[in-house]
Amino acid sequence: MTAAQALAAGMDTPTLCELAGLPRHADPRDIRDTFEQALEELGINLPDRHLARRYALRRLATRFTAGEVDLAELASDEWSEMKVETTEEQAFLALLPPCACCIEYTLGLDEATWEAQLQIAACALVSHPTVGPRF
Repeated sequence: MTAAQALAAGMDTPTLCELAGLPRHADPRDIRDTFEQALEELGINLPDRHLARRYALRRLATRFTAGEVDLAELASDEWSEMKVETTEEQAFLALLPPCACCIEYTLGLDEATWEAQLQIAACALVSHPTVGPRF
């Protein structure tokens, strides 16, 4: 979908066209390879994994504050080994339990209190200066 939107916006490379035409059930490795080649043809560099995860955490917080993500979607162990760089990232991340059933046990909070604290932490993260490369 993103490849098709990029084509519609005027970005046009052979590999981007190929990427836009890949089926949803295509091998993820093929998608990743084609995606990386298309970015290279467009002169776009991928951020390193650490920076990409920081962007993803900020995007999750943004989507949560906009009401696009429910509480159950926030509970995931995918963030457990993420290295944070700011107190805002740490505060938001500390409120993300490994699974929805663990909220009461891992956080010791009722759902309303947890949601209120998540809103505060998410707003702080979203309002913090944009994530950028480390120098």
